[in-house]
Amino acid sequence: MFKASVRVTLRQSVHDPQGNAVKRSLHALGFDGVKDVRVGKLLELEVDVPNRAQAEEQVVAMCERLLANPVIETYTVSVEEADA
Repeated sequence: MFKASVRVTLRQSVHDPQGNAVKRSLHALGFDGVKDVRVGKLLELEVDVPNRAQAEEQVVAMCERLLANPVIETYTVSVEEADA
């Protein structure tokens, strides 16, 4: 069993209205040092396959087909053995 983490974020060239809203709110709360905020998502999956290579391959396929929109988003995948 493997535990995969997928971090999905908007491409730098894509406007991030959620990030801008968070930045404005942080400034309103007095956190004036915040210069930029990008909002993304973190997905954690447990994958039951025989080895790490298969886990990575399957998770990348999931990202390409469903979890990320490659036109406007990028993603990173990390896979580790799940604790027994």
